[in-house]
Amino acid sequence: MEINKLVDLNNLRTAPQLSNIQEKKLLKELEANIFNADWITIGIMAPSDNKAIEALQSISKKYFTINKFGNLSSLHAAGEVFLKANQKTSNVFVRSENGLGEGILITCQYDEGSKESNTFGPLPLDFFT
Repeated sequence: MEINKLVDLNNLRTAPQLSNIQEKKLLKELEANIFNADWITIGIMAPSDNKAIEALQSISKKYFTINKFGNLSSLHAAGEVFLKANQKTSNVFVRSENGLGEGILITCQYDEGSKESNTFGPLPLDFFT
């Protein structure tokens, strides 16, 4: 399957390997959505809590407008995990969950109720590095 737009990721369970050209195209499209949103939520499916936290930190490092999520060292879950971070509240949770794919999901949220949130991904765990 050719990946040229974010919509091409919609039916995938796990993030695909992407070329540099694909990453640049997807990042440009994603950033247009992120910068238009009032806030984002981040979902990370990873093989371990450390990998999930690293992916979250890479997003925070790339985008200074995204909250620096604190207390990440207190987050622990065994085995495969799902991490969820909310930019608006700065809340971060992680739980063990086997059988998930691997990747990052970004949901663009809006304060105005008439605008529908959109989820993009899964993107590779190293997409923002």
